[in-house]
Amino acid sequence: MSEPPQTAADLAVGDLLAGFAPHPDDAAQRYRDAGIFDDRPLWHMLEQAATARPDAPAVTDTGGDHRTLSYADLWSAALRRAAGFAAAGLAPGMRVILQQHNSAEFVITLFGLLRAGVVPVMTLPAHRISEIAHLAAGAGAVAYVTEDGRRGYDHRELAAELQQRVPAVAQVFVAGDPGPYRPLPDTDPDAVTLPDADDVDPEAPALFLISGGTTGLPKLIARTHNDYAFNARRSAEIAELSAADTYLVALPGAHNFPLCCPGMLGMMAVGGHVVFTDNPSPDNTFDLIEQYRITVTALVPALAQVWCAATEWEPADISSLRLLQVGGAKLAEPDAVALDAALGDVVQQVFGMAEGLICYTRLDDPRDLVHAVQGAPMSEFDEVRVVDEHGADVPDGTDGELLVRGPYTIRGYYRAAEHNARSFSADGYYRSGDRVRRLPSGHLAVTGRIKDTIVRGGENVAADDVEENLLAHPSIRAAAVIGLPDEALGEKICAAVVLSHDHPPGRPLELPDVRGFLTEKGLASFKLPDRLVVVPTLPVTAVGKIDKAAMRASLLGP
Repeated sequence: MSEPPQTAADLAVGDLLAGFAPHPDDAAQRYRDAGIFDDRPLWHMLEQAATARPDAPAVTDTGGDHRTLSYADLWSAALRRAAGFAAAGLAPGMRVILQQHNSAEFVITLFGLLRAGVVPVMTLPAHRISEIAHLAAGAGAVAYVTEDGRRGYDHRELAAELQQRVPAVAQVFVAGDPGPYRPLPDTDPDAVTLPDADDVDPEAPALFLISGGTTGLPKLIARTHNDYAFNARRSAEIAELSAADTYLVALPGAHNFPLCCPGMLGMMAVGGHVVFTDNPSPDNTFDLIEQYRITVTALVPALAQVWCAATEWEPADISSLRLLQVGGAKLAEPDAVALDAALGDVVQQVFGMAEGLICYTRLDDPRDLVHAVQGAPMSEFDEVRVVDEHGADVPDGTDGELLVRGPYTIRGYYRAAEHNARSFSADGYYRSGDRVRRLPSGHLAVTGRIKDTIVRGGENVAADDVEENLLAHPSIRAAAVIGLPDEALGEKICAAVVLSHDHPPGRPLELPDVRGFLTEKGLASFKLPDRLVVVPTLPVTAVGKIDKAAMRASLLGP
């Protein structure tokens, strides 16, 4: 008897799993036996909250829509959006680029995609065509979900170029004025068939995060229903979240940090209230904290510094804030001390990666420890090694590279075999590229980076990504990009360039010219150089590699 013909969903799911590195069966079963994996779809946490707390506020949009949705409202809107995507031909397993600012629409769309079984690729509003086209091609995306130009950048223009570069992106859905594209779809859920919970493979990718970029353009990080739901639940436990909490999403919501550490998803796991803003400045956020009695939020160190200073002149009452998470880059000890002094012992240090491992200082840790370290792994099942340059484990108190594997750490980037050979050990440990020192208590202190990455304002910027784009400039023959210390940003991006022979003599190459060129090439704004240095040659090491240590020493001076 012949096999039944494969459906569009069968083909899409098969394609989704091609190039995905799952947990080994024995490890997944161990996590399942321990109750870490609950074998339910990621969208179940919203459905559960809508059943348990239908009338409680779920999300508030403080932007253009200025609306609050209850859990029942949000779940109903997500179901209509899911049905709309299904009616438009998006089948379970298909991949879609999602690029929207913080808003209620972002949440509805995210859960609509999840409920339809469609797998969103979580991109940032700051990404431009260079990153978006790369991610769409790598993921095998068939659609792009975005917004119009009301926030200062017209994503419809990006959509046009995206479809030229990646023809497989056949559909574009736009929040706001769709222009030549389709509006965000909403349809009666009873008019279509959505996948049942039992149809969902909990060990398959639920969504894709993107790497901060340590080598070239960002890589795709497949997070499964099981591992990401655990990420949210366990993070919520450590933050001691409850339905009484209100969380302010001040960082871009597609980031792992405000999305799931515990972030928006952790709040939904406990039935709490999530408030969105696109403006993280204290003159806006302090008023929101007072208005909505915000109890928890997350910032990168550069923003935390600004908030700390603003407590001296902003009149709003922010005494409701009980937990200020700071992560994305290392928080300097003096800044942690100053934040606690200004806000009242609310700082929680967070260190982690979209690839998996998340470390938190605990709410009952001594404050001097909270100020000095970046946290301890959140799960007893996190397997952490600190190794020297030869891969040998080093004793506690000694610097080394952080290696990790565990229930919510990936076993490989998506469709990136070459990167995986470098980034993962044969026995499945992820080589983080972070230099850390482990205390006997298990807490980690971050002491630097091993990989060539600049952490600018909480964003990881791969030096070779910027260098590759610089070399396309007709006046640049050679380029090297390094990070230099900066009080506000943590690190700023410095580009040292050698002029090409075609550059007009006597005409200086200016930073605005270079930034404009890179912007036209579609590079994200947070990757643009902050400083430009024109040099006759780039220093090299004895083996002929560019000597960035020497460059950095020269630029910093004695």
